[in-house]
Formats: sequence, structure tokens, C-alpha cells
Amino acid sequence: MPVQPSSYTPPLLFKNGHVSTVYYGLFRKITDLEQERERLELEDGDFMDLDWSYASSPATKVMILLHGLEGHAQRPYITGSAKYFNGAGYDCCAVNFRGCSGEPNRLYRSYHSGATEDLEAVVNHILKTKKYTELYIKGVSLGGNMVLKYAGESRDLPGELKGIVAISAPCDLHSSLRALMSWENIPYAHRFRKHLVAKLKAKQPQFPELLPDSEIEKIKTLKDFDDVYTSRAHGFADALDYYAQCSALQFLPTIKIPSLIINAKNDSFLGPECYPFKEAGANRHIYLEVPAYGGHVGFYDAQNIAYTEKRALKFLKEI
Repeated sequence: MPVQPSSYTPPLLFKNGHVSTVYYGLFRKITDLEQERERLELEDGDFMDLDWSYASSPATKVMILLHGLEGHAQRPYITGSAKYFNGAGYDCCAVNFRGCSGEPNRLYRSYHSGATEDLEAVVNHILKTKKYTELYIKGVSLGGNMVLKYAGESRDLPGELKGIVAISAPCDLHSSLRALMSWENIPYAHRFRKHLVAKLKAKQPQFPELLPDSEIEKIKTLKDFDDVYTSRAHGFADALDYYAQCSALQFLPTIKIPSLIINAKNDSFLGPECYPFKEAGANRHIYLEVPAYGGHVGFYDAQNIAYTEKRALKFLKEI
């Protein structure tokens, strides 16, 4: 589809991408949402925790929510979406990726941008154990890349899957990495690296031979983390091989279900290649919206409901 026009115009303060990013990342609060945790045991012996919230009446529709790098199912961009979609009659399954629910996962591997086998396990579990007739997936940041890759890979998608939404999606992982390593993003990159390294140190007692101090000390940047850990733990040659194989951009031409991508122009986490204008123009199933404002997973709007939450519901109703 041609690039979709955007009506998003926030208050003056939130036209600054960094203000928008930081406010919704650190200061937004969501109240009055009850979540029930379910543990999904995976075939490889690991687990993921799923946090469910429900519509006020029995629902036939379910929304799967996927968080971003070092996120979890209690982040405001997830709980805000869950509360909003619950109010619209959807049950919501907020996924905590491996090792992200407050308890270390059991295996040496964890999660990454292209781990669509884990998303597939969640989808299959829900369709096997629940009675929903419509299923939707909304992924944010890393989760956005994952759901786009999932939809475009050579797998038979379930008929219940009707549409997907990707917000602030780093469709080209190497391009996003280069953006994150720029001077303006040093505070964000440092924060991500600090959290990721802390998780590796927590894994050390379990896997001392795979995670010696000498290797962890090599991690000075996010790319170093992907060279030292992500690539080795998940079967890639190195960080660049991981980015090449797991970027959603190459899978967009084969997506065959309605898919909305919202990436703000002033998102400092996204490089030029993360805006798939050509791919959207060539695939009638892809709806690309590029608002001038929003930052990274920001999109401040009235009543503590993000623009992207309102826009996602409108999109799903239209399809």
C-alpha cells in the first residue's frame, strides 16, 4: 500500500523525540489492570511467562503483545495496550520473552529479535487451549521486528490470525544498531548494555565455561554483546550474521495478512533502512505510517492512551 497519511500531532513538548521516548519509557503509569500469569513450558525445556488480562465480557478475540529489548509485560507500553484493548472487547496475552519475567530462564540461550519459534509456540498454545476465533499480534520495537519476520517467513499461518501491528520496528537491525551507537543515543545504549551484561552475569554460575569473565569484559557496546553472546547462544556466526538473518525487512515482500507499521520520523533508534517505503509500496498487505513525531515507542496522546494504541484499534476494525 502507499504510505499512509498520519494525523498525529502531539503537544509542543512531545514533538521532541527524546522527550516522547523518555516520558513513555520512564514516567507513564497504567493503573487498574489485573494480569494473571501462565507459565508456558517450551519443547526445549525452557519456559516463557504469559500475563493475561481480560475483557469485561467473554471475548472471541485475543491480542498477543510483544515487548522490546529488555522489556517485559509490565512495561507501560504493554499494560497501556492491554488495558485499552481489554476495554474494546479483546482478551490480551502479554508475552514475557525468555528471561524477562523476573526469573532467569533455564537454558544458555534467551531471546532475540528473530526468535519467531517462540512466538509460534505462543500462538499454537493459545489456539490449542483457548477458543478464540480471531487472533491479532502487536509487537513493539524488538517485538515489532519479530512479528513482521514471523508473518513473512515460509510457514502456514493460522486462519485465526487476522492482522498484525508493529510499532517503532527496527526492520533493519544493523541500521538500528548504527543509530543506537550514535552520540545522541549514548545514554540509551549505555542503559541497554548495563541491563544485558547484568543478565549475563546472573547466568554465569549456571554456565561458567560459556560465560567466563574474560568474555563478558569484552562487552563495551551493544554490538559486542551480540558478538559475545547473542550470536553464539543462538547459532549465528557473529553479530552481523545475526542482523542479516533476523532483520524483518527481507520478509516484508511475502507478508500476506494486513500489517500496520508505525515508525516515527524522529525516532533516534531507527536508521534510514528501518523505514520500508519500497516494500510497503509493493505489497498491498503492508500499511506504513511515518508520523513526524513520536520518538521511540512514545506517541504521547490525551487521556494517557498512546496514539499508537488508538491507531492500532482503528486499523484492526477497518480490516
